[in-house]
Amino acid sequence: MNPDTVAALRAAGEHSAHIGADGRVPHGSSDDPDVLDFSANTNPLVPPGTREAFEGSFDAARTYPDDGYPDFRAAAAEFVGCEPGQVVPTAGGLEAIRLAIGTTVRTGESVLLPAPSFGEYAREVRLQGAEPTFVDHDAVLDADPAGHALAVVCNPNNPTGECYDADALRAFADRCREVGTTLLVDEAFLGFTDQPSLAGREGVVVARSLTKLFGLPGVRMGFAVGTGATLDRLLTARRAWSMSAAAAAVGTHCYGADEFVAETRARVDSERERMRERLATRFDVFPSEAPFLCFDTGDAGVDDLLATARESGLALRDARTFRGLDSHVRVAVRLPAENDRLLEALDV
Repeated sequence: MNPDTVAALRAAGEHSAHIGADGRVPHGSSDDPDVLDFSANTNPLVPPGTREAFEGSFDAARTYPDDGYPDFRAAAAEFVGCEPGQVVPTAGGLEAIRLAIGTTVRTGESVLLPAPSFGEYAREVRLQGAEPTFVDHDAVLDADPAGHALAVVCNPNNPTGECYDADALRAFADRCREVGTTLLVDEAFLGFTDQPSLAGREGVVVARSLTKLFGLPGVRMGFAVGTGATLDRLLTARRAWSMSAAAAAVGTHCYGADEFVAETRARVDSERERMRERLATRFDVFPSEAPFLCFDTGDAGVDDLLATARESGLALRDARTFRGLDSHVRVAVRLPAENDRLLEALDV
């Protein structure tokens, strides 16, 4: 990026519903401790022993970490099914996305993006001085990747929650590779499913985050996975000590929590279906394989629904900040008793 692209994005934010006045993308989460937060879709539970792993990293934090992060890379590689040398540690999934876009896209080039989807993709593309080309999220795998420097897929898609057919996604990855278009797959929510990762596939960069599945957004743990020349660029551009000692220790611990992951998947599957059935009696709900549900508020209206929830001590995500969603909200799938509070507040 350069100062001109930063200034242009800030100016665009003054006239856009999808970018804040400061040029930044709106995100979910509430910092009000008295509010039950359904706007951020992170796991309300963490793996057993995580606090001890965090506290146990204190002595290591008093020296610079091993910039190779061997334990973390090995644990991450085993979790997603790639080689440890293909793992590029980053301070969260967002940094992995920025690193992938920054090492692939040049000024003036085009990037294929799904809509509605995570607003940071377009923001990072514009910061590179490139242009986003939007296609409907459920048609992105049918799009022609030729002529684009990069194509982006969010799997499962945020905020709608659909998971792409595994064979169709791999076929799209092959088409991208054939025409020289790098494919960036954001798998921030894939750990909630039993779908295989694209990590290690030629021509693909995978971005992963431990924020969602392990309920630790403040630790900032993530990584990218690449191959060949793409991996070389990621490794060259990666900041030294790109992950803290605490994040590396906690991430290594979390990726070994197989029982916790299995229990989380089962709970989210069950609760999501229960919530979907109840919400569907009043609202038009997107199908979802993610730890959240997005729905059209219909006659209830977004503002009124947000206010109603707030009166009950609940924070929902206003999905109007996502491109193409003009009357929607998104709600996280939390613990059963918490979900009951939401359903009662929404009168379903």
